[in-house]
Amino acid sequence: MAEQRTGQILIDLLINWGVPHVYGLPGDSINELIEDLRKRKEDIDFIQVRHEETASLAAAAHAKLTGELGVCLSIAGPGGIHLLNGLYDAKSDKAPVLAIVGQVNSEEVGTGAFQEINLEKMFDDVAVFNKRVQTEKQLPDLMNQAIREAFTHKGVSVLVVPDDLFGKKHSYDVKLTSSSYYRPEISPQDKHLEEAKSLIEKAEKPLILAGQGAANARTELISFAEKIKSPIILSLLGKGVLPDHHPYCLGQHGQLGTKPAYHAMKECDLLLLVGTQFPYREFLPDHVTAIQIDNKPDHLGKYYPITLGLAGDAKETLESLAYYVEENNNAAFLEKYQSKMKKWSVALQEDKRSSEDPLHAPQVMYHLEEVMKPQAVVSADVGNVTVWVSRFLPFVDQRFLISGWLATMGSGLPGAIAAQLAHPDRQVIGISGDGGFSMVMQDFATAVQYELPIKMVVLNNSKIAMIKYEQEQMGHLNYKTDMGDVDFAKFAEACGGEGYRIETHEELSTKMKQAFLSNKPAIIDVVIEDQAPLPGHIDYQSAANFSKYIIKNFFESGDLDLPDMKTAVKRLQ
Repeated sequence: MAEQRTGQILIDLLINWGVPHVYGLPGDSINELIEDLRKRKEDIDFIQVRHEETASLAAAAHAKLTGELGVCLSIAGPGGIHLLNGLYDAKSDKAPVLAIVGQVNSEEVGTGAFQEINLEKMFDDVAVFNKRVQTEKQLPDLMNQAIREAFTHKGVSVLVVPDDLFGKKHSYDVKLTSSSYYRPEISPQDKHLEEAKSLIEKAEKPLILAGQGAANARTELISFAEKIKSPIILSLLGKGVLPDHHPYCLGQHGQLGTKPAYHAMKECDLLLLVGTQFPYREFLPDHVTAIQIDNKPDHLGKYYPITLGLAGDAKETLESLAYYVEENNNAAFLEKYQSKMKKWSVALQEDKRSSEDPLHAPQVMYHLEEVMKPQAVVSADVGNVTVWVSRFLPFVDQRFLISGWLATMGSGLPGAIAAQLAHPDRQVIGISGDGGFSMVMQDFATAVQYELPIKMVVLNNSKIAMIKYEQEQMGHLNYKTDMGDVDFAKFAEACGGEGYRIETHEELSTKMKQAFLSNKPAIIDVVIEDQAPLPGHIDYQSAANFSKYIIKNFFESGDLDLPDMKTAVKRLQ
């Protein structure tokens, strides 16, 4: 076999693994690989971002959305440091990502050369595979192994490569590894299914909590719930697993969940955890029979003291359980919470359909719902915006992207960029608060450069509003949560995109529709009134602490900063 540059061999491997694009920035410790990417630009895209954090967040979003490998590329030193946030997001949400990180030339490693840092030590905590390549002949086989480990462990693999190795030539004729991954298939034993059957049939108030692990099991989940007469609650990452208005759905759970979900969880006598690692123990019942379904055996019982674990794929396991279990003829518990959910939904509609000024986020979600298309991808940022999207923007068959476990602000825009590149024929909507969007706003120019018709909705209240509310809930006065007034619509125009500034309810419908008729990247900057994202259920301690804040604020400033008391009272026990 003829000798080739090692960089060319690596690009062939990436293409063989089905990698459509690489996110990153060129620089002086990856220039050799950049040259090889330039020569193969017809076969694999190099997406030039403005900041490496966007590269890693976009790679993580691509992996979450598609199940494919997300790939990002950076220089040594500062570039590698910038990748960390997105790589931790991938680790936390179990997304397969490969980071190729340049290093100073081989003969300079360890000398304290310009921009050299100990990259292997820095990436040690975030990565399931973390190696510095010593020779060019190692590199192809190490890359195959890195990719396989990323898929196997659903995590981050890091290859640290001195730049000169990319340019060295060799013949890759004797391969030590293969460019393939064989996904294992596991299923619960019959005796465990029989045990589950017994537990389920004894229950009078069964309840399902489903997460993103059930995303490919919608039909089976609904059929099983219908058979055992169980309501279904969704984790945040499970949004979209079934339609929000499905008669068995009680919405999300936890701080951003619904009141019916909260009380159903308190009342149930059997909890079925399906494809979820729900982390908020305080929102789960203390003493209840529990069955967990997960395709990773080490997840079973990790966050909750389950009675029985079923190791297997959600789709196949639910199908098997439905075969084993007898029909439940007692629908009292289900019907009780269906009734409560109808009342909750009516109350939400009242908030959404309000025509009052100043604008509030639920009104924006109502008009966004009108322009959202089937199978759209919605990339939500972290903060109050998470509450508004999860609670007020109902999905039918749309896909949901968010930074789940890490909950890093600034994930909305990179997620939207990744989604549009992965699905160029789908509508892609990003939704951010002004705080989260400000962290990554420079990469709106990336969407413009690549002509990605994403629509970024910025809920602009000139505050880091969730932190403001958290300070108040703890009884503290607000400090450093004001962001100042920024016109993001003008910023969009300065980048070469389209900008729409909405300040009144009268403008909301018209400008929202106008923005979504465009085939250009656009920012829809909606000026909203600050509004506390009240949880679906308010405990008395939170109410008491908020009262302390009101009193302190009144004595220091003379202002009465009151939440919507009518809504708050409804959500008390």
